[in-house]
Amino acid sequence: MSFFSWFFLLFLAGALLLYYVMPKKLRWLILLAVSLCFYYLGGWRGLLYLLFTAATTYGAGLLLDRLNARAKADKTRKVKGKKQLVLTLCLLLNFGLLYVVKYWNFTASAFGRLGVELPVSSLLMPLGLSFYMFQSVGYTVDCFRGKYPAQRNPLKYLLFVSFFPQMVQGPISRYDQLAPQLMEPHSWNADNVKYGLQLVLCGYLKKLLIADRAAVVVQAVFGRSGSYGGAVYAFSVLFYCIQLYCDFSGGIDITRGVAQMFGIDLAENFRRPIFATSLADYWRRWHITLGTWMRDYVFYPLAFSKPLAALSRWTRKRFGGKLGKVIPTACATFVVYLIIGIWHGANFRYIFFGLYNGAIMTTSVLMAARFSKWKKKLKLNDKQPLFHGFQLVRTMLLVFVGRYITRAARLKYALYMLKKTVLHPCLYQIKGGVLGKLGLTGLDYGIVALGVAILLFLEWRQERGVEIRKSLEQKNAFIQWLFIFLPLAALLYHFAFSGSAVDVNLIYQQF
Repeated sequence: MSFFSWFFLLFLAGALLLYYVMPKKLRWLILLAVSLCFYYLGGWRGLLYLLFTAATTYGAGLLLDRLNARAKADKTRKVKGKKQLVLTLCLLLNFGLLYVVKYWNFTASAFGRLGVELPVSSLLMPLGLSFYMFQSVGYTVDCFRGKYPAQRNPLKYLLFVSFFPQMVQGPISRYDQLAPQLMEPHSWNADNVKYGLQLVLCGYLKKLLIADRAAVVVQAVFGRSGSYGGAVYAFSVLFYCIQLYCDFSGGIDITRGVAQMFGIDLAENFRRPIFATSLADYWRRWHITLGTWMRDYVFYPLAFSKPLAALSRWTRKRFGGKLGKVIPTACATFVVYLIIGIWHGANFRYIFFGLYNGAIMTTSVLMAARFSKWKKKLKLNDKQPLFHGFQLVRTMLLVFVGRYITRAARLKYALYMLKKTVLHPCLYQIKGGVLGKLGLTGLDYGIVALGVAILLFLEWRQERGVEIRKSLEQKNAFIQWLFIFLPLAALLYHFAFSGSAVDVNLIYQQF
C-alpha cells in the first residue's frame, strides 16, 4: 500500500479511530491487526515471508533465553556451542530466504555468462523484507548476547516485527527501544497527533513537490544513455541527488509522523547529511539505523574477531605497532561498506558502489594519522569557516560521483557518463535549451529550486541548534496556521493542477 494514495489516508484515519476508541488493554492488539492488514493488502504472499521471519526469530529467541539461563549454572563450552548453533541456523534460514528472493536471479545470470545454467526464481521481492529481517535478526543476536530476556508472547513479538509505518523503508528499530512503546496503552494526545501531522505534511511536500519533479529529469536523461553530453549528465545526477534526498527524508518524515500519531517515537534515521564534513560523517547521518545495525552486528564482531586479531599481530611485527592497530578497523570498515553496497540491490553497480565507498573509508582510516599531521602543519582546524566549507564540498563531490553508480541502469553506463562529464561536458547543450526538453516547465524548475532552498535553510537552522518546531510554537496563532495552510495549499495545487511530476514509489522501498 502506497503512502501516497487516498486509500492509505483513509486506512490511517480508521486505524487511529479504532486505536483510541478501544479499551487501553486491547490497543496493542489493534496495532497488530492494523499492521497485518496493511501488509496483507500489499500482497498475501509477502505476509507469509513476514510470518516465517517472525516465527524463526521468535523461536530462536526462546531457545537462546533458555540456554542463557543454563549457561549461568553450567559454564562449559557445550552450552556455548548450542547457543552458536541456534543463532547460526536462525541466520542461515533468514538470510537464506533473503538471498533466494533478492539475489538468486543475479547469481543465475552471473553463472549463465560463464556457461553454467541455473534455474531462475519467480519469487517476487515482498515489501520491506530486508528491513524487518534485519530488525528481527538484531533481536535474535541481542538474545544470544543476553542483552534482554526473550519475548514470551508470540503476538507481542509479531507486533514488534510487523509495526506498519516502518514496513515501507524502515527505520530498523531495536527491540528494547520500540517494543515497550508498542505495548504501552497510549492515551489520546492532541499534541502527538498535531506533531505527527506536521511531520507527515512535511514528508508529502518533500516527496510530491520536490522529489517527484526531480524524477522527471532523472528518468528522461538516464532513460536515454548516450544521447547527451557530460554537462546534462551532471545536471541529471544533481537532480537525482535532490530526488533521493527528498524522497528518503520525506518517507522517513511520513513514517515517524504516522507512528507519533499513535504516541510512538521511532528512531531517528536521517540527520541532515548535506552538512556532513566527511564520507564517514555522511553515512552516519544517512540511514542512521542501517549504519548502527552494521556497526553493532557486523563491524564490531569482525574487528574483534580472531582472524583479524591474528592479522593485527602479524602486521605489528612486520610493519610496526601503529599500522597493526588500524588494520582490523580498516578491514572491518571495508567489509561493512561492501555489504551495504550489496544490500542496496543485486547488481554489479551496487557491488562497485560498495567497493567505492569501502575503498575511500578504508583509506581514510589508514591515513588518519597522516591527515592529522598535515592539518597541524598547515594550521588548519575544523572550526575554520574556509576549511569547514572545503570539507562540505569535498564530501558532496564524493557522494555525487557515487550517485552516477547507483542510478545508471548498468555499471558500464555509469562509467561512460562519468567519462563524458569529465572529458566531454558539451556545454552548448545547456545553452541550446536541452534542459527545457527534459519534461519540466520553467515553473516546475522554480518549484524545485524554491523547495530545495527552503529545505536547506531549515536544515541549516537545525544544524545550528534551532528546534524548528519549538520556534514555531513561540510564534502567534496567525503564523502557526499560516505554516499549515501554505503547505496544504501547495499540496492541493499539486493534486489539482500539476501534470509534470511522475508517480513513483519511495526509492528505498525497493531495497
